[in-house]
Amino acid sequence: MDDIIRQLEEKRAAARLGGGKRRIDAQHGKGKLSARERIELLLDPDSFEEYDMFVEHRSVDFGMAEQTIPGDGVVTGHGTINGRLVFVFSQDFTVFGGSLSEAHAVKICKIMDQAMKVGAPIIGLNDSGGARIQEGVASLAGYADVFQRNVMASGVVPQVSVIMGPCAGGAVYSPAMTDFIFMVQDTSYMFVTGPDVVKTVTHETVTHEELGGALTHTTRSGVADASFENDIEALFATRRLFDFLPVCNRAQPPLRPTRDPITRQEPALDRLVPANPQKPYDMKALIEKVVDESDFFELQPTYARNIIIGLGRIDGAPIGIVANQPLVLAGCLDIDSSRKAARFVRFCDCFNIPIVTFVDVPGFLPGTAQEFGGIIKHGSKLLFAFAEATVPKVTVITRKAYGGAYDVMSSKHLRGDVNYAWPSAEIAVMGPKGAVEIIFRGDLDDPAKIEARTDEYRRKFANPFVAGHRGFIDDVIMPHTTRYRIARSLLMLRHKTLENPWKKHDNIPL
Repeated sequence: MDDIIRQLEEKRAAARLGGGKRRIDAQHGKGKLSARERIELLLDPDSFEEYDMFVEHRSVDFGMAEQTIPGDGVVTGHGTINGRLVFVFSQDFTVFGGSLSEAHAVKICKIMDQAMKVGAPIIGLNDSGGARIQEGVASLAGYADVFQRNVMASGVVPQVSVIMGPCAGGAVYSPAMTDFIFMVQDTSYMFVTGPDVVKTVTHETVTHEELGGALTHTTRSGVADASFENDIEALFATRRLFDFLPVCNRAQPPLRPTRDPITRQEPALDRLVPANPQKPYDMKALIEKVVDESDFFELQPTYARNIIIGLGRIDGAPIGIVANQPLVLAGCLDIDSSRKAARFVRFCDCFNIPIVTFVDVPGFLPGTAQEFGGIIKHGSKLLFAFAEATVPKVTVITRKAYGGAYDVMSSKHLRGDVNYAWPSAEIAVMGPKGAVEIIFRGDLDDPAKIEARTDEYRRKFANPFVAGHRGFIDDVIMPHTTRYRIARSLLMLRHKTLENPWKKHDNIPL
């Protein structure tokens, strides 16, 4: 027995050391933590239960039989974050560059299967050079096994990917199918083909960072949801995100006690919208005044900035927030903002998170670039997402709600549960000036008549009362009461039940 115990401790020590102290020091030298250090920071102290510590690869080609390390480049298991169960895998770059082997993939698949059985989120800490070349097609099969589980887990349990090193080739598709992707600045990157291949095929010269770094994916491609300065910040942000999410699609989001009363009024909101309809304002100021303790977790803050998405709480209960941003492109909807918001709306609907929408939208962005890029189909993704969502939906129109964009932004016609408008709201087919130029073409030579007609149109249509007369707006509310009215509505909707017709799955316009 003593001999077996000694062997056990030796194997545990070897597994914990990964690729050895020299390689761990090299990780530290790059500003990166080791795979196990990352897990320690992510999870509650002493909560991690490791699986498959002694698993080794089975490859014998190219001298691999003599190169075996317990764990085979990935640490897997489960633990808790603020007391709630979560499954996690952390790839170890010190072992074969974190490359995925058949055994490595089996370890990941095992915890994904277990997570779906028990209903718990999955967090992947990615730091891998890709498929293990020495294993050939076996490693590719391993990737496909992981991909299949990503698809099966989608909408069942939340999936979060944190890119903490290289993620290239087939490795990028697993994170791409998860709900959220976080990256670390300067030390992580994602791309399907690397700079060398790009140069060979297209003759473009580009660095790793330019091609697939955190800045690229959070500002240009929209692949990543946020980036952070270092591993520690990324892991703490992951813990914070986790606190907003339910453990699975059959559970409710977690309630958190708050001392912030729902009756809190914000007189500053009465002065938020400028008198001049052409003047912008910051919609984030409204969001931060409405949510508990001004705690708003914004997602994709530097991508498609004309729309804001993120998570907050009202009366301790998580909500998803979608809001037009008048500071950027006047809050117009375009291709990127429609895709960004549509995916977030669908995530909230998957996991029982009520959606609060703040509307100030003059329409869809015009231009050949948008039309040729497919704004018709991309814009309909957001419409589709709001229309199919069955979670509680509360909408507040703060200023402009024009044309089809009014319909798209969680209007009453798309099964909005409670729809409010501020007195400053303008709900119409288009802005007064544009409408007058179409309706009264014959009077365009007379500036006085144009001004009079514009004022007439504004009085008759560019206000919340026509929609209110028809019941499309449930009430016109004072801005300073917005938090209280939303909170009351969400409380009323807490036990809402609504089901879509049975179908195998929908066919969203991809």
